[in-house]
Amino acid sequence: MNEGWNTTSVTTFTFLGFTGFPQLQSLLFGLLLMIYLLTLSWNLGLIILIRTDSRLHTPMYFFLGHLSFIDVCYSSSVVPKILSDFFKEQKTISFMGCAAQFFVFVGMGLTECCLLDAMAYDRYAAICAPLRYQAAVTRTLCQKMVAGAYVAGFASSLIQTVSIFQLHFCGPNVIDHFFCDLPPVLALSCSDTLDSQVVNFLVVVTVGGTSFLILLISYGAIGAAVLKVRSTEGRCRAFYTCASHLTVVSLLYVPALFTYLRPSSSYSLGQDKVVALFYSVMTPMLNPLIYSLRNKEIRGTLHKMAERKRGLSWN
Repeated sequence: MNEGWNTTSVTTFTFLGFTGFPQLQSLLFGLLLMIYLLTLSWNLGLIILIRTDSRLHTPMYFFLGHLSFIDVCYSSSVVPKILSDFFKEQKTISFMGCAAQFFVFVGMGLTECCLLDAMAYDRYAAICAPLRYQAAVTRTLCQKMVAGAYVAGFASSLIQTVSIFQLHFCGPNVIDHFFCDLPPVLALSCSDTLDSQVVNFLVVVTVGGTSFLILLISYGAIGAAVLKVRSTEGRCRAFYTCASHLTVVSLLYVPALFTYLRPSSSYSLGQDKVVALFYSVMTPMLNPLIYSLRNKEIRGTLHKMAERKRGLSWN
């Protein structure tokens, strides 16, 4: 069978979405809309806060600002389409639109993996070599690490996108999902998908595995350094500074590994929908909240802004 971008007989895909729960359509729409608006407001608010407060112009907050930007793009690549499809009879997306959605969604996810490595290095330098921190973690280095994260993320996503969408799709064209994710799209291909599965596995292992290894090395060194601290208060303070980052890492890696490193024979599309809903909708909303609640500088800045606003209202 001839395979390639121009030989596919499928020009559009149709999502099943949440059609299995017709009685809950309005409730699900309202819930997803609320979560998406919170995602936008919290992440964009954090970006504005970091840019406007000079006390937050440090490497950690530089990375955190980019993490919020990635979360906005990551969520926006799928959620607006999901919301617009809720009350449509035909929830369709073009073949190229599906490829573009997959490319952006996966690209942002892989970029976040790489960015979390940069944040781990920042925590490692701050805890293990505090006296050399300013010389080691310069603005130029931070910019290079962020640029490298975007390049690595989207280059890897491009490889995955091409490997999947060069397959032959001859029908059916109904995706049992609410966006173009890897397992449900591969399930529709008329071609042998083994090569695409191998490519996907290698990309995830190369990018995700390398990223995870860097995290392990960084936090292994941090753990060893913290154990050398004599005071209990000092050890607790050091672990506390890493808790938010480790929580965000867990929220990203656990569902991603579950989804993308399983063989196709073990796919359960119903189960995958629930997991995908968590990492595509919930995680981008939770990330800024996790950092804000556990960060004294951000809480202090928000408190001062609230006091300033209260003072202006009295005048």
